[in-house]
Amino acid sequence: VFHAAVLENFEQTIVPNFGSLESQQDFRTPEFEEFNGKSDSLFFNDGQRRIDFVLVYEDESRKETNKKGTNEKQRRKRQAYESNLICHGLQLEATRSVLDDKLVFVKVHAPWDVLCTYAEIMHIKLPLKPNDLKTRSSAFDSFNWFTKVLRVDERIIKPEQEFFTAPFEKNRMNDFYIVDKDAFFNPATRSRIVYFILSRVKYQVMNNVNKFGINRLVSSGIYKAAFPLHDCKFRYRSEDPSCPNERYLLYREWAHPRSIYKKQPLDLIRKYYGEKIGIYFAWLGYYTQMLLLAAVVGVACFLYGYLNQDNCTWSKEVCDPDIGGKIIMCPQCDKICPFWKLNITCESSKKLCIFDSFGTLVFAVFMGVWVTLFLEFWKRRQAELEYEWDTVELQQEEQPRPEYEAQCTHVVINEITQEEERIPFTAWGKCIRITLCASAVLFWILLIIASVIGIIVYRLSVFIVFSAKLPKNVNGTDPIQKYLTPQTATSITASIISFIIIMILNTIYEKVAIMITNFELPRTQTDYENSLTMKMFLFQFVNYYSSCFYIAFFKGKFVGYPGDPVYWLGKYRNEECDPGGCLLELTTQLTIIMGGKAIWNNIQEVLLPWIMNLIGRYHRVSGSEKITPRWEQDYHLQPMGKLGLFYEYLEMIIQFGFVTLFVASFPLAPLLALVNNILEIRVDAWKLTTQFRRMVPEKAQDIGAWQPIMQGIAILAVVTNAMIIAFTSDMIPRLVYYWSFSIPPYGDHTDYTMEGYINNTLSIFNIADFKNKSKGDTFLGLGDHTTCRYRDFRNPPGHPQEYKHNIYYWHVIAAKLAFVIVMEHIIYSVKFFLSYIIPDVSKSTKSKIKREKYLTQKLLHESHLQDMTKNMGVIAERMVEVVDNNLRPKLE
Repeated sequence: VFHAAVLENFEQTIVPNFGSLESQQDFRTPEFEEFNGKSDSLFFNDGQRRIDFVLVYEDESRKETNKKGTNEKQRRKRQAYESNLICHGLQLEATRSVLDDKLVFVKVHAPWDVLCTYAEIMHIKLPLKPNDLKTRSSAFDSFNWFTKVLRVDERIIKPEQEFFTAPFEKNRMNDFYIVDKDAFFNPATRSRIVYFILSRVKYQVMNNVNKFGINRLVSSGIYKAAFPLHDCKFRYRSEDPSCPNERYLLYREWAHPRSIYKKQPLDLIRKYYGEKIGIYFAWLGYYTQMLLLAAVVGVACFLYGYLNQDNCTWSKEVCDPDIGGKIIMCPQCDKICPFWKLNITCESSKKLCIFDSFGTLVFAVFMGVWVTLFLEFWKRRQAELEYEWDTVELQQEEQPRPEYEAQCTHVVINEITQEEERIPFTAWGKCIRITLCASAVLFWILLIIASVIGIIVYRLSVFIVFSAKLPKNVNGTDPIQKYLTPQTATSITASIISFIIIMILNTIYEKVAIMITNFELPRTQTDYENSLTMKMFLFQFVNYYSSCFYIAFFKGKFVGYPGDPVYWLGKYRNEECDPGGCLLELTTQLTIIMGGKAIWNNIQEVLLPWIMNLIGRYHRVSGSEKITPRWEQDYHLQPMGKLGLFYEYLEMIIQFGFVTLFVASFPLAPLLALVNNILEIRVDAWKLTTQFRRMVPEKAQDIGAWQPIMQGIAILAVVTNAMIIAFTSDMIPRLVYYWSFSIPPYGDHTDYTMEGYINNTLSIFNIADFKNKSKGDTFLGLGDHTTCRYRDFRNPPGHPQEYKHNIYYWHVIAAKLAFVIVMEHIIYSVKFFLSYIIPDVSKSTKSKIKREKYLTQKLLHESHLQDMTKNMGVIAERMVEVVDNNLRPKLE
């Protein structure tokens, strides 16, 4: 209410009521000025007023194809908007383009009074006095000689001076630390204030509905762009000695490849781009640091499996000509698929030994603890940044979105203030919108599931083709057959097609999700981003992870047995895993998706902006950059877009899911993520500083909805990894066999050994029991063989319960369920214990926040008391003077 009252009072005092656009005849428009020739200038032509924002439009009178009616409407809307900007106190100066005289650049400057007024409305915290609190010495001070190499040189990027801050108030201006009015509001704050005004100034009133905001004008083509300026070129310092050259410093110490090993200058990033960009890079850097530990442990577990693969008994049995070479396996599809010998899977069984080892179990448990430590310590780091960047009470200050304010047409009584207020829709209308949005999201999720089913059908049908086309040497001596089995060929092609479908659906759904969220109409920008985040992640979760979930938990689990296979849609026979299981295929799927996604994202993030800027420079006059002004150079850069940072978060969270959800199948995933993130930080930095216009600085207290999403992934990861080890890998059946010697159902081994394991886990099937629809030409030439083997625990032919699951099957199932329950409970207990004992805010940070709050209140209180004392002294002197003048004559 206070915000609205101040803004309304401000508008009533300095802003006239314009009424409808059609009634406007005389507009206050900016004067055109010639470019003064200084390419690095950040000021109006007078050299005094700083450029806080730039608006770009195309002059309708100089267009080659002049649509008179449309152009006239656009011109009048723009004139009304610029006139309203001037009436709001902003100062404008227009300059024609040096290269294209159709383009007009409107430079916007906010004078001191406007900045002060809106700083109070926006509750911007500004310096009161220098902060003299001593920071505690770090535990790593003794290693300064070592960490100095990794830190940014403080002689180049000087540390920012710390201040006590408080929300700005004009009537207490003397309390604030104002040494220089021009430097009191830094460029980022000035741009944020001007953008706040630009987003709320109207340009048309039609049917009693206000139309306002620069975003609408840009999207409708009335303006071509609106952006704040970079302070200099990224490769060279500015010619202006007063310019801080922050863009140049960021490129040199942050974005340049030679700085890849250095820590990020987070304070300078925050100062130049705002807290929202700063918190993203702080989170990404912290995540990358934590990945270093996970990568080291993952590589150790991988090396353990690699070095011990020669000791893998069951793999030796598969490769042994006297064991695996004499085991005839049943066909894995009807009619076309041949009988095959087990030893043709020798190479895949050796690879599987690397990933399906005891080290994998240790790594899965470690990652369950690692993800908890990462999330808890990040909360502490985030709390430190909230204190250092003055965002502790940010959520209380956030203003409604202009799009929300524009739709506030319904008048209701506020239950708290008992006063009238405007809302965009009633409770019933809100329910309808939520229902429609939820239905749209559900439809797209079902569409993804349908695409997954299509991939499954592809796998089933193409497996038959590969089985028919690839060599059919039953002895497995063909070199192609040795390395490229039908299962491998099907898996690789299906993974590639799945990745392509994922990318296509992802591109389409991004636009749909934005439309749905716009229709939902959240109140604040934080609410908008959180709503869009949940919609996008829910879709991406199903889109990226569905194929992995299928391979891990469904493929090969419901196939029946050769005499009675299970069919999809009554036509396609369910595909089976290799004799070693589906773990290796899951590893292949993860590698293709993670690698392909990283390559695709780099193409989108690096190559496309670079190519677009290269084309733009090619079309400009050669060497013109030396004479073109700063605003024109920035205009030819690529726009970042309001959701640019959202996609960066989404990319990293999807990667976080791959690293945690399926890490039991691929211990090298953290290493790949670490390498990708080290490059990602510098690529994003290079992209921001060199290829994109400067974004409008925005405040942010934390990483928003991404934090609970990561916590949900961390909880789910415990279940998925436990189930991968239990149901996807072959670890539990091997352990049951190893610890159950001298028990008849488990084999005839008389000691703790894995010898005979392969023979024990393959059931026997009588070839004569095949149904007619399964028989084909491949049944010829088997010689004296009357049986074949298949992967399952079933009774042999001739048994009273032939082809039914034997007791070994039920014991293995019980062991798998017991393992999942025990592993989940142990890891969850450790996770919740760590979450409990690690506070979200460190003790030192709490003390600093309380101490600063106390000193700030004391400072303001003492200043207020001084003013009151001074006023009371003046009043007392006046009273004494009045009494003296009135009573002295009477007393005399």
